[in-house]
Amino acid sequence: MTDALRHRGPDGEGFYEAPGIHFGHRRLAIIDREGGAQPFHARTRKCILSYNGEIYNHAGLAARLNMRGHTMHTRSDTEVVAEGLAYDGAKFIHEMRGMFAFAFWDDEQGALLLARDRLGEKPLYYAVTHDGFLIFASEICALAVSGLIALELNPEAVMDYFYYGYVPDPKTIYRGVSKLEAGHQLSVKRGGDLKIEQYWKPAFAPSPARSFEQASDELCEKLDEAVRLQMVTDVPLGAFLSGGVDSSGIVAAMAQTGVQPVTCTAGFNDAAFDERVYARVVADRFSTNHHELTAQLNAVTLIDDVARAFGEPFADISALPTYLVAKLAREHVTVALSGDGGDEVFGGYRRYRFFTAEERLRSLLPSSLRHLVFGSAGAVYPKLDWAPQPFRLKTTLQALGDSRAKGYARAVAINFPDRVRTILSGDFKYSLAGYCPQTVIESAMDGAGCEDPLLLAQYTDYSTWLSGRMLVKADRTSMAHSLEVRAPLLDSKLVDWAGLLPPSYKNFQGSGKRILKAALAPRFEEGFLDRKKQGFTPPLAEWLRSNTNNPISRLEDSSLWSQSGILDEKAVRSLAVSHSVKRVDASQELWTVIMFDAFLRNQAKPPSPV
Repeated sequence: MTDALRHRGPDGEGFYEAPGIHFGHRRLAIIDREGGAQPFHARTRKCILSYNGEIYNHAGLAARLNMRGHTMHTRSDTEVVAEGLAYDGAKFIHEMRGMFAFAFWDDEQGALLLARDRLGEKPLYYAVTHDGFLIFASEICALAVSGLIALELNPEAVMDYFYYGYVPDPKTIYRGVSKLEAGHQLSVKRGGDLKIEQYWKPAFAPSPARSFEQASDELCEKLDEAVRLQMVTDVPLGAFLSGGVDSSGIVAAMAQTGVQPVTCTAGFNDAAFDERVYARVVADRFSTNHHELTAQLNAVTLIDDVARAFGEPFADISALPTYLVAKLAREHVTVALSGDGGDEVFGGYRRYRFFTAEERLRSLLPSSLRHLVFGSAGAVYPKLDWAPQPFRLKTTLQALGDSRAKGYARAVAINFPDRVRTILSGDFKYSLAGYCPQTVIESAMDGAGCEDPLLLAQYTDYSTWLSGRMLVKADRTSMAHSLEVRAPLLDSKLVDWAGLLPPSYKNFQGSGKRILKAALAPRFEEGFLDRKKQGFTPPLAEWLRSNTNNPISRLEDSSLWSQSGILDEKAVRSLAVSHSVKRVDASQELWTVIMFDAFLRNQAKPPSPV
């Protein structure tokens, strides 16, 4: 199992064994390279820690432990976590400001505690074996190679994947294997049952106590503090730089500390999809040591490399260039700061504005009438893939005819739901017994405790999209290259503070991230931060129509996808033909099939050795 995680920790290996308990650990040495070896034995009591992550306020926590009579013997955050948990138990988690997943064994109590950070930056998988043993690891490949679990696909998780492009927590692609959700802890005593509790959830309590200008100034201070804390390391440090608002803001804050940041970016040969020119503007402005590459998407090797890195099917096409830029970054640094989380925390996604407008329209008509008017219109309105955005109304009309949860589920679905159903086999759809993937969003919204559309959408994304897709992409693509990625915009103090902002401070007159742009504006030339948002997405539609290196050819080379019992082979091939002749744009649906086949080809295979 530890061999399967070597890419996450190439710098060291350690084990702890006692009756009924065994820890294995692989280390990526970041802070106190000599003193932070694991599993770590706490001196306070007979307790053992195996931990993945970084605690950015560990120096302050160490000082508090010293005041309580504990003399620290290392500079590592590992010792702080171990001794803090030994002193205070699970309560200490609330003091930890960082990203983490850990296992903590109290030998005197015969008790095990697992926990995952508030927003899900670090992963934690677990399963119970047929003879009642709890096994857990940072990645699913380590559980798979253990030989202790059956690798049987979970039909509901498969359906979630074809709908959303990933498997939302707590499910995994396999029956009987789960992810510990973000902000949750799992405890168990010898012979006892598992107990899972949520120790943190996003809270939105908008307060007009601060003016927009005051809040903007505070945001700058809090971002600078978060960046400063996350720059602490004993190894080379850099940043991902796309040229967008979030990563540019991180690089600007790094430059405020007086260092010359190392920055890395990737782009594409198609100028319509390439932001490198904006990344160069930022790099020049802050005199960074800048590196860039042109992402060469190679269907033969890259797709399988990425599939192994994730261990579950994952259909976000931007995972490929992200994997490549992580590889580039690792050639220069061991830790990289990223702009992940800016859209979720400060309301940057366009779908937030659409959802807010849809909610206003929903409030004007009773649900029965909405379904009759908008649902019927959406059913007959054609899906105009080729048309300009204002005329592509089918999804919007269908969303207006649905409940808000189902409408938002359509907004975050990676594929067009009606088209997905046509490529799934009849037997597979029957096996679902009526399961609908929209229930993922419905469950998330039920726990929100807020009614404002923007805040409701943000809460839902914190609970699903962010931890299940965006942070998975960041973690797996970087750790496949033994690169640690830190996200200052997801600093827990900053996230809690942002929850107090009125919605209008985030999204105003059709513009997202209003306050973040205002806070950063003095650090950039006028207008730079007001460009139209551009995702880190390669030109997938044309790639799947190309005469050379076309990934669709992989479906001809493999029978795994067609013999899985999940897909209708004839329907998939027909869709591929329609796409190739430009009758439809089915690039995302076809990519979802390609990556599902890549997952089947690479099941239980760890990422390539680094």
